[in-house]
Amino acid sequence: MMSRTYSRYAGALLLAMGVPTVAYANECSSVRFAEVGWTDITATTALASEVLEGLGYEPRIDTVSVPIAYAGMRNDDFDVFLGNWMPSMASISDPYIERGEVERLVANLEGAKYTLAVPQYVYDAGVTSVDDLAAHADQFNSSLHGIEAGNDGNELIEQMIDDNAYGLGDWRVVDSSEAGMLAELRARVPNEEWMVFLGWAPHPMNTNFDMAYLSGADDYFGPDLGGATVYTNARAGFVDECPNVGVLLNNMTFTLEMENQLMSAIMDDGESPRDAARAYLQANDGVLDVWLDGVTTRDGEPGLDAVRAAIQ
Repeated sequence: MMSRTYSRYAGALLLAMGVPTVAYANECSSVRFAEVGWTDITATTALASEVLEGLGYEPRIDTVSVPIAYAGMRNDDFDVFLGNWMPSMASISDPYIERGEVERLVANLEGAKYTLAVPQYVYDAGVTSVDDLAAHADQFNSSLHGIEAGNDGNELIEQMIDDNAYGLGDWRVVDSSEAGMLAELRARVPNEEWMVFLGWAPHPMNTNFDMAYLSGADDYFGPDLGGATVYTNARAGFVDECPNVGVLLNNMTFTLEMENQLMSAIMDDGESPRDAARAYLQANDGVLDVWLDGVTTRDGEPGLDAVRAAIQ
């Protein structure tokens, strides 16, 4: 494979000679996604991968922690990350963006939320705010259940503990994973055992469990019960190097309903992410009109026709 430097030089030379350069987009032949094991980002990455493959690109996906995703974009190991949850991820993502190592592109999801939650029976027992947790430390075993170590939610909980916020200074974070945390919740609910955990929407947990979000953590998770906007990020320079993919990435936005449907297919019905994404696109063909506006195949042909043909 040509190096990027040589490829750019060859492209410029051919352009000066009047020779079309479409065939010299070798540096854009693959698009490397960082994926962090959260089902919502698994789903959106699968959607993007289906579309890119239909356009003639080779999507590659590696599942890593959030810090590794950002270090990887800085180090040119990854091109794209679809899961920049803001503001909760600001402490991790913003330094890379401020240094110009990562670019924040489009807001791909509005109306998300991310904060601490409890089963409904705990909420009904009077634990409606993070201010109520410390008084029930024994029932919670002084434990706050998170997902994988190093993610932004766990870090926010750890900061709460370090600050002794809400009287939680002697509590601990239980590091796990999305699947592990939800398995623990599923085991506790039948006996109405108490548990406080990271909750977010979109996610099937909101319909699979009778649960409630705790108020009062605005200083850490943000207002409106951790109200969040999710952004697409790319390594610095990627959109300039691969402008056709850049148009697609900036066109691709999602909805809560879309992501809930995809996550349910993956988590509840056992479909593979790519199969769920393909089925969604087949049943909701209209989203492609928006996503593929101004997008071609890698060879310069109409993108919409190519993707529609590929997913059938």
